[in-house]
Amino acid sequence: MNELVEAADDKQLGKTIARYGRVDLLEIDELGYLELDRRDAEMLFQVLTEREEKSRIVIASNEAFTGWSKTFTDPRLCAAIVDRLTFNATLIETGTESYRLAHTKANKSHGTK
Repeated sequence: MNELVEAADDKQLGKTIARYGRVDLLEIDELGYLELDRRDAEMLFQVLTEREEKSRIVIASNEAFTGWSKTFTDPRLCAAIVDRLTFNATLIETGTESYRLAHTKANKSHGTK
């Protein structure tokens, strides 16, 4: 998001979005962790639209789609982003327990650090 904001401020947003549209795989980690203001959410939507049905996107989030309204505070924009991400998508739900926590618990039960 920082790069998109800087690009917008420098009047280079179109070029930056086009570059994100050309990469083979775009991975967005921890989506849903921080609240995005409307401008940030709109720029992310533009990136997703640029990639739509052309290139792969991987999203990692500890938040279910139903909780994304805390990240994307505009309900229509939130619905549009979820729609873009889920159309023809493969959804992999890993549950609610943190992988890191499960890994730590498993290592402690085996006597390792």
